[in-house]
Amino acid sequence: MKYAAAIAGLMLCVSASGCITGHNNTKVSTMTDMSNKTILMVIAPSNFRDEELSIPKEFFEKNGAEVVIASKKKGTARGMLGKIISIDLLVSDVDVSDYDALVFVGGSGVESHKLYDDPAYLKLATDADAAGMIIGAICLGPMIPANAGLLSGRNATVFESGVSYITDRGANYTGAGVTQDGRIITGEGPHAAEEFARTIAEALA
Repeated sequence: MKYAAAIAGLMLCVSASGCITGHNNTKVSTMTDMSNKTILMVIAPSNFRDEELSIPKEFFEKNGAEVVIASKKKGTARGMLGKIISIDLLVSDVDVSDYDALVFVGGSGVESHKLYDDPAYLKLATDADAAGMIIGAICLGPMIPANAGLLSGRNATVFESGVSYITDRGANYTGAGVTQDGRIITGEGPHAAEEFARTIAEALA
């Protein structure tokens, strides 16, 4: 029964609203020196997916990286599970030359705020790509680089409700927890957050 309960505790996502069930206790481990790296993590102004921010952020910081949080509104943002995070800067004010990697965090806010149609988020994706940066996106986050044209002809994964969106824009959907195609790293949902973070760290090494 112990194992059944553990399996039940591993979240699945509800398609209409993005990833919404709990998975808060994943441990992260030190694996590589990121002390000279700065990671920009981009979130919705509300209803970002808590674990998709906190697990990679903790992983990057424990390995020495600086993490900066950007969104479309200043102040604070509340995650789907209640996490409150301070916003460091507006997406529209980002200079990609200040960062080594860009990460689009998922959650139902990607859909409710239509971030995949937001000009500032799309410009950030294309600017990062033009700069040759590592670009990560998890859960519904891959819809943003997909609409910016970055996933066309590339292998990628996404939360299930975003599959048709990214394939309609030329992505080759893999269905994997994490998929890397060159500089583009995509993750399926919260359960893949640590593997997603680890893959980004390895790509930056």
